[in-house]
Amino acid sequence: MLRGNIKKVNSLLVRSFHSSVPNKSSGPSSPIIYPSLDIENAGEKQKMNLFQAINNGMDIAMQKDSKAVIFGEDVGFGGVFRCTVGLRDKYGASRVFNTPLCEQGIAGFAIGLAAQGATPIAEIQFADYIFPAFDQIVNEAAKYRYRSGGQFNCGSLTIRSPYGAVGHGGHYHSQSPESYFGQTPGLKVVIPSTPIEAKGLLLASIREKDPVIFFEPKLMYRSAVEEVPIGDYEIPLGKARIVKEGKDITIIGWGAQMRVLLQAVNMAEEKLGISCELIDLRTIQPWDVETVVESVKKTGRVIISHEAPKTGGWAAEISATIQERCFLHLEAPIQRVCGYDTPFPLIFEKFYVPDHLKNFESIKKTIVY
Repeated sequence: MLRGNIKKVNSLLVRSFHSSVPNKSSGPSSPIIYPSLDIENAGEKQKMNLFQAINNGMDIAMQKDSKAVIFGEDVGFGGVFRCTVGLRDKYGASRVFNTPLCEQGIAGFAIGLAAQGATPIAEIQFADYIFPAFDQIVNEAAKYRYRSGGQFNCGSLTIRSPYGAVGHGGHYHSQSPESYFGQTPGLKVVIPSTPIEAKGLLLASIREKDPVIFFEPKLMYRSAVEEVPIGDYEIPLGKARIVKEGKDITIIGWGAQMRVLLQAVNMAEEKLGISCELIDLRTIQPWDVETVVESVKKTGRVIISHEAPKTGGWAAEISATIQERCFLHLEAPIQRVCGYDTPFPLIFEKFYVPDHLKNFESIKKTIVY
């Protein structure tokens, strides 16, 4: 079957893949139907977008943990993306409050609270602004338990922050810094892609016994909508999700990139007859090596895609592990479809981001190798 598809791909390589026939996976006018995750014993559900699901998750955490507190720049009146709206009215100004514009101070304060037994949920307003707090997160939070020989810890710490491209953010409101933190022992790094998963992963992160950096795809805050269970549930950290099963090629991503990849996968299936296995990593560190390795051994081909620059991005770590674990199963070189090694551009964002067309081209290239 794949051999026949390769001939079809070769015929497409010599001409543009843009079609004059409307295609639901390549046209901007048609929404991408992203498959929702089934939650066992979900109970009553309510339609929520991603920021509402995050708000609902924090509401549950605050209800069930009297030591939980939420703070950050402007969170008292709901935050710039409205993720904390209504929570100060419900829980009071002593549990939901604003901070000065000082990310290092936010992180340091959160570490101290966690070390004293509280459950801090700190917000860094944009992931681009997390770097002033880098020393506190990497040298203090991540190492607190280790350097005290297990006598002290700040494992109840969760730091939330919106990341990624949004269409008009430029170089200070569009970055994806997950790989900076994924390389740090002592931290867990989580990135959801849907409202259902955002709520479940956030609750798991808040209750995790290690510090967690929880990056939220701000592009999806309002555009991603699902029927979300209103009750309490968790999604385990460190476990990837196979969004779509396939047999010809493995496609790996996370966060907002998942809808881009689903669009590319649909194009490959409809135009080329290629069966793609789509994996949402969900947790960057620790990432689900077993699920990825099992998939790549089955398909023999793999593409990893993220918005962050290619050099030193998390795709490089995944590629190295696949090369070590799956070398004799690979039928083609591992492909990385990522942002360019430049500052994030404002007017050239459409050229910078690894969109569905770039990923579709990479699928064709990998299949015919």
